[in-house]
Amino acid sequence: MATSGRGTGIVGYNVQIAVDPERHLVVAHEVVNEGHDRTQLVPMGDRAKQATDAGEIVVLADRGYYSGDEVLACEGTGILPTMPRADTSGRAKKGLFVRADFVYDAAADHYVCPAGAVLKKSNARSDRHGDIDHYRNLEACHGCAMRARCTTEKFKRFKRWKHEAVLEAMQRRLDAMPDAMAVRRATVEHVFGTLKAWMGSTPFLTKGPKGVRTEMSLAILAYNVKRMIRLFGATWLIQAIRA
Repeated sequence: MATSGRGTGIVGYNVQIAVDPERHLVVAHEVVNEGHDRTQLVPMGDRAKQATDAGEIVVLADRGYYSGDEVLACEGTGILPTMPRADTSGRAKKGLFVRADFVYDAAADHYVCPAGAVLKKSNARSDRHGDIDHYRNLEACHGCAMRARCTTEKFKRFKRWKHEAVLEAMQRRLDAMPDAMAVRRATVEHVFGTLKAWMGSTPFLTKGPKGVRTEMSLAILAYNVKRMIRLFGATWLIQAIRA
C-alpha cells in the first residue's frame, strides 16, 4: 500500500469505519488499498447514510479526509461533512498570515486583507485554471507595512476556488460544534483501540483484499454483538435475532 511519503509504502491495508456516536456501534466499514483517506469521505459517508436509513447525517472526520472535491461531491446528498481544513502551506509556522485572516465579502465579491485593504477579482488569464479566481490590490501591496507577513512576492495574489462556498459552509458547521473533534476521537478511536486490544500486535491472518475484508467484517461483527449485549442485554439480542 502506497502512502503519502516517498519511500514509505507498507504491506498492509487502510481500514475505514463509521461509528454512531450515540451508541458507539459500527454502522459501516471498508478495507481499501490506499495509504491516505482523501478519497474516502464520499464512499464512507454514503455507506453510513444507507446503513442508518437517515435522510441527513453529519460526518465528523479528521483533516486527513479533507478534499475540496470530496466535500463538493457531498453537496445535496444529505451528507454534511464536518472537519478542519487541511493547511499544507505551513504559513502559520512561518509567522505569516493564513487564509482565515482574509475576510470574504460575498455580496461585493472581494476580500479584505489584515491591513484593511480590499482585494478585488482580477481578470482571468488563459494560463490559469478556470475554477480558480484571483484577487489582488497592487497599489495597496506596494506600500503596505505588513507585506512581509503576507507574502514573499511583490504583491499578494489571493486564490479562491469557484466552489469555496461549500467549504465555508463546512467551516461554519465546525465552528458551531466546538467539541466536534473531541467527539470524533472519543467515538472512532475508541473502536479502533478496542479492536487492536483484542487482536494484539498480530497482523491480519488472511491475504488479499477479499480475505482481509472478510476478516475485518468478522471483527466488526464481534464488536457490535458485544456492544449490543452491553446496551440491551443478551436476552434482547437473542430475541431480536430470532425475530
